[in-house]
Amino acid sequence: MALTLYLLRHGETEISRAGGYSGALDIDLSPEGYQMAEDFANAYKSHPWVGIYASPMLRTRATAEPLCRAAGLEMRLRDGLREIGYGEWEGKLPEEVNRDHHRDYLRWLADAGWNAPTGGERGIDVGLRSMAVIEGIWREHADGDVLVVSHKATIRILLCQLLGIDIGRYRDRIHVPVASLAVVEMRELGPLLSRLGDRSHLQPALRDRPGT
Repeated sequence: MALTLYLLRHGETEISRAGGYSGALDIDLSPEGYQMAEDFANAYKSHPWVGIYASPMLRTRATAEPLCRAAGLEMRLRDGLREIGYGEWEGKLPEEVNRDHHRDYLRWLADAGWNAPTGGERGIDVGLRSMAVIEGIWREHADGDVLVVSHKATIRILLCQLLGIDIGRYRDRIHVPVASLAVVEMRELGPLLSRLGDRSHLQPALRDRPGT
């Protein structure tokens, strides 16, 4: 056996539905987001998890909690799994950022790995802190299935790190919808992405919700 990582993005929030930036804002799930968390728990409560790890933010804890309750497992919080900090862009829509921080926005769009949102966090720094968590998980769990509940940018950056993709392209190469699952098998020859953007655990009405 080998370690397999199940990377779950949190459920819908009001800001994610609108397509805005909410990295460091500790916002709650929408009612639909709570239902997404329940749907995931119902689909995976009997899965043989060896560990459940989550970002300490409210929206990720709320997403992981139904599964932890149903499966009788502890939620292990790791600060390195937090979302990227968007600085002065927090709570704003892309068109507002483009208007108010046009030059920074263009630099960020060109290379989000080395260019931070205004007053925010670079992608490479998110990669360092989030990979430190994954390495700790790997040391503790040599094999078995581990759930990691995190955020859109953080999961995209982690996948870039694991798969050898330029972090500066994380926004252009990997799509991670709300409440979607990515699965990475940590094999002897390197990580293998076996699933991406999987929302089959959601009710049909929730699978095609608008927003990002």
